[in-house]
Amino acid sequence: MMASTEGKKKKIRLLFVCLGNICRSPAAEGIMASIVEKYGLQDIIEVDSAGTSGWHEGELPDERMRSHGERRGYTFDSPARKFRKSDFDDFDYILVMDRQNFANVRVMATSQEQTDKIHMMTEFSRQYTHHDHIPDPYYGGASGFELVLDLLEDACEGLLQVIKKKYSL
Repeated sequence: MMASTEGKKKKIRLLFVCLGNICRSPAAEGIMASIVEKYGLQDIIEVDSAGTSGWHEGELPDERMRSHGERRGYTFDSPARKFRKSDFDDFDYILVMDRQNFANVRVMATSQEQTDKIHMMTEFSRQYTHHDHIPDPYYGGASGFELVLDLLEDACEGLLQVIKKKYSL
């Protein structure tokens, strides 16, 4: 007998995308998961992350990002994976960290519907509106990781407010 999916609401699925999927996007995934849990929306909103390159596939997020996240109470532990065309079908929002990631994802879109799913993460910033992208902290020092976390906390809260309003949550 087949299980019925009637009455079961489709989850709102969010995919955060950066270059290597070891700094910014897993941090966004972990921060958003924490915020979703705080609001008790984990049965409604699902989060994941990917990179436009496959350089770090299967690796845990960068140790420095994990460490900075832990100090703020986050766990960043999703293994890196590469963005794939099927992600357009599987996710409602594809949230990219910078213009290059936007271009890399956009070129894979084959319809307007897919293109419309792609957003710059900073579109949802509330406090840090002077930033037009989430900078890659990989080659920098501690302050770069802290800035990324500040920007992502702000944009994730803003994103959740947009989703709550759009879906009447």
